[in-house]
Amino acid sequence: MINSMLKMAGVALVLSTAGTANAQQYPVDTVTLITHSSPGGGSDVFLRELSGYLAPILGVNVVVENVRGGSGAAAMADMAQAPADGSRFYATTPTFIYTSLLSNPEYTYEDLEPLVNFFIDPEVIYTATDSPYQTLDDVIDAARAGRGVWGAANPASLERQALEQLKAVTGVEAGIVSHEGGGDLMINVLNGTLDIGVGEVQELQGQLEAGEIRLLATFSDARLDLFPDLPTVQELGYDVVVRKFRGLAGPQGIPDDVVAAWEAAVQQVLASPEYRAVYEPNNLRAAFIPHDEYVEFIDNFATETATFLRETGVIE
Repeated sequence: MINSMLKMAGVALVLSTAGTANAQQYPVDTVTLITHSSPGGGSDVFLRELSGYLAPILGVNVVVENVRGGSGAAAMADMAQAPADGSRFYATTPTFIYTSLLSNPEYTYEDLEPLVNFFIDPEVIYTATDSPYQTLDDVIDAARAGRGVWGAANPASLERQALEQLKAVTGVEAGIVSHEGGGDLMINVLNGTLDIGVGEVQELQGQLEAGEIRLLATFSDARLDLFPDLPTVQELGYDVVVRKFRGLAGPQGIPDDVVAAWEAAVQQVLASPEYRAVYEPNNLRAAFIPHDEYVEFIDNFATETATFLRETGVIE
């Protein structure tokens, strides 16, 4: 589903220093980037790493704030009511679409205006290094024997839906436990409460380097450049492919000059050798989508997601 949408949106990395954001033209001195993720979660790590490289390019102070609650519902409410002056933006992932469709919050993705996209973020399945599971097949076999407990960050998330799809194609009855963020999920994988978790390489980097977790498979459509020996879920015989987008959205009515400043700044920061040295080892795939195309992309993603949820009986 997501692969076809990326093709529809014409996702491509556009790296150019032309039109660099002018610090004197940006209308505010401080920009706050909010996330529904807990500290250590994927969006939290993404924003905190980005902020140091983005601030001098955009010519502002950049602050990261965690607005937790309701799998993104609290963050969407915050953003929908914020001033449309370029001072406050929300880190978008598929979670804000799933939350809007599954939990009927007061404010939904339709109350926000997509700004730009930065990355496509591959999802991986991982387990604790001292767990008995050496392969994804081991995990599936355990679930068939009635011992499966899997974890995802946020009840309404792409990770949760990926695991639900994996359950459907394998026919197992594993329990899926959701969390408020990737940090909470990691704790329960490491202490053995969960057999596996699903997350992004970026948020798992510390535990990978420490040798605390083992990767079992990726939900990507192809093997990852940094982990060429890691099989895809699809090539293991389970037909599930998902990819996570990472961008920003603001309140409705973002001014044209703010949009232009961000479009120029994002292209420049993604081209920065210093920032590339940070995000490429985390297996983030740069995928710049400008404002107008990102609005269309999010609308298409939401439509296709709603169709999928209806066809599978999750929503009416």
